[in-house]
Amino acid sequence: MSFLLRMSPRLSVRCDYGYLLLGPKKRKFTAAASLIAQMSEEILVVVGGGAAGVYGAIRAKTVAPHLKVVVVEKGKPLSKVKISGGGRCNVTNGHYTDNLSLAEHYPRGHRELRGSFFNMHGPVDTMSWFSDHGVDLKVEGDGRVFPVSNSSSSIISCLLTEADERGVSLQTGKVVTKASTDANGKFLLKVEKRTSDPIEYVEANYLLIASGSSRQGYSLAAQLDHSIVDPVPSLFTFKIEDPLLTELAGITFPKVEAKLKLENVQRNVSHLTQVGPMLVTHWGLSGPVILRLSAWGARELHTCSYKGILMVDFLPSLHIEDIKSMLYQHKNTYAKHKRLNSFPSEFGLAKRFWKYILDHESLDGETLWASMSNASMISVAHLLKHCTFQVTAKGPFKDEFVTAGGVPLSEISLKTMESKIHPRLFFAGEVLNVDGVTGGFNFQGL
Repeated sequence: MSFLLRMSPRLSVRCDYGYLLLGPKKRKFTAAASLIAQMSEEILVVVGGGAAGVYGAIRAKTVAPHLKVVVVEKGKPLSKVKISGGGRCNVTNGHYTDNLSLAEHYPRGHRELRGSFFNMHGPVDTMSWFSDHGVDLKVEGDGRVFPVSNSSSSIISCLLTEADERGVSLQTGKVVTKASTDANGKFLLKVEKRTSDPIEYVEANYLLIASGSSRQGYSLAAQLDHSIVDPVPSLFTFKIEDPLLTELAGITFPKVEAKLKLENVQRNVSHLTQVGPMLVTHWGLSGPVILRLSAWGARELHTCSYKGILMVDFLPSLHIEDIKSMLYQHKNTYAKHKRLNSFPSEFGLAKRFWKYILDHESLDGETLWASMSNASMISVAHLLKHCTFQVTAKGPFKDEFVTAGGVPLSEISLKTMESKIHPRLFFAGEVLNVDGVTGGFNFQGL
């Protein structure tokens, strides 16, 4: 899900609207009339009613108030916004405001976005825009920004209300299936209704493709002479085949270091090592650290059929020699305690996970600490620092599915989001080959 659209200064009707900020002028919502109706004003058709498409439509009406803007959406507008952030909608990240650090959170696009891309609309601008439009926001400890209401409906209502008041025409149940240009550079669009046979043919002066990860957008882009980087999944969980691990479902680790090793990646890739929270699920591993690994390794994981080796350091803040010393000291202090019921508190581990460690090393938890051998303590310390899991597949759920792939950034102008191949053709959102890691970066994105 992506958010920003920079409309070209040429996208105007009677004067140069340039990069005007959103103003207070409001217009009545335009009812969903027939797209083919003859109108004297110039028309922008927006393909896709997600966050990028709806905000792009709002932005277009801001820089060119007299432009007729029509959003065509096959389903329910902003449906992906509704489920994003666990239903709370993480609109941006407030901890990364300079371009360099912000760009590093985009596995596809981090090189291209390092320049002035976010100068026009960075995280501070996103927060200001929503605040100015009546949505109170809060910044959580990890930088994620949510509406104070903790409900994505606040974001949806804000975007739809603004589109309504600016006169954007939102038409649902329709799909743009074909696109071409005529000798005058206008776009000729074939629009089909999902629930009936009638087909409309639309002539548009401007076209914005913001159809997310739908094949529809890739098809339209290809019809208009753009190349497509093969789309693959990003931001997913890992399926782990480990019977002992399934007993730990629901356990969270505030901070682990996880390193992903893949057969087709011979060199040491720094981004395939991540630090952060991790969650054990019924099918494997999840949490921010896993999602980040899946994003940075998306293409490589796809190539090797989502199989690899995950090495987890459960105590990244402690050196292995310190862990050994703590275990020795604990043995001396709690020699008459059962191993299952007692372990160093400095580890900060859940008791169920400590049992996993003991079972993994075939150590009887009912045995006293006094009988714990030095070799066993060394093996436990090593497991806590270098626990290995076999990744066998992607996790089964994809409610917040993000795609790596799409129209290459090299084929658009990052200053305006306009195509370098066809004037007056714009792109925004996941249809582009750019995606961010979890934490609000996808919504902030383009």
